[in-house]
Amino acid sequence: MLKTIGVVAATGMLALAASVAPAAAQDGAVRGKRAGDIVLGLGVIGVLPESAGSVGMIGGTPDASNSATAQLDLTYFVTPNFALNLIAATTRHELEVRNSAIGTVDLGRVWVLPPTLTVQYHPLPGSRVSPYLGLGVNYTVFYGEGGRRNPAVSSVDVHNAWALALNAGVDVEITPNWLFNLDVKRLQFLEPDVRVNTALGRINANAELNPWVIGASVRFRF
Repeated sequence: MLKTIGVVAATGMLALAASVAPAAAQDGAVRGKRAGDIVLGLGVIGVLPESAGSVGMIGGTPDASNSATAQLDLTYFVTPNFALNLIAATTRHELEVRNSAIGTVDLGRVWVLPPTLTVQYHPLPGSRVSPYLGLGVNYTVFYGEGGRRNPAVSSVDVHNAWALALNAGVDVEITPNWLFNLDVKRLQFLEPDVRVNTALGRINANAELNPWVIGASVRFRF
């Protein structure tokens, strides 16, 4: 339910920005986006994974908690219409297996580092309110497994995984150098294998995370 609310809220923010930004932005000519622009952003993102997948031996559904963190991103404009975007952030998520044969099993926590490179298309590079669509690739690194977990669980290993990144967002030019950004990404096919060592032996699982990554940031254009 929280994930659905987050997606609806992000969609609403994009629409709101597109409708009110022209009135809120400063008067004057719009600089727009140009080939060779380098844009550095700092903001906050929410990472909202799905709860899906399969668990061997005991059954049930893998689940990872929602998380929020700061994010840096870097964008380079190859042309006014096409840009490359790279994000850098790390989040911590609580893991568990729900509805298994032995109930809910706490697996502790894991840290996630999901560098994502996206090719973005900006159809209105000369506009103060400039939406874009993107497509890219993600490689998610899972590390720091640990924390408080079920006493029967001795260790958890979440394997790194690739994913497809779908992207939409909008930039609002506040001044020639400063922008406000809203961005939504969907990491599709992020389905890491999980190995859980327990008193019953090793349990294999596949977690279908496929998270929404929703963020807002301030960007500076060099």
